[in-house]
Amino acid sequence: PGAVTLPLATIAGTNFTVSTVTVDTKGFRKPCIKFEFASNIVTTAAVLSLNFQIFKQCKNQLVPIPVGPVWTFSRLVAVTESDSFTFFVCDCDTECCTYSVVATVAGVATVGVTSINNATLGAIVVDNATGC
Repeated sequence: PGAVTLPLATIAGTNFTVSTVTVDTKGFRKPCIKFEFASNIVTTAAVLSLNFQIFKQCKNQLVPIPVGPVWTFSRLVAVTESDSFTFFVCDCDTECCTYSVVATVAGVATVGVTSINNATLGAIVVDNATGC
């Protein structure tokens, strides 16, 4: 599991890689991968908005590309609280790639202290060769 603590007053657009997994689908005819991300977000008198997205980078690829939608976690009132934050995404156009969950500060700079704890990215690969 990964963990990240955001510095005080982190500006919008700042990225943090919170979890990574490498998946090798050699031997599969038509692989589909279900990615499950889970974390515990702890805020101490914090106000923030974070966008989470999975990116993949395959061999001979210079820049990671996004996989699936953006998922948003927001804390609109300065409170001290802990929340679980999870989502899942599927990717059926793949080869041997490294997948990373990246959190990006959205909107204005953060207020208070925020930690993303126990961040895990799991991958379940199935062979969709039968076209089910």
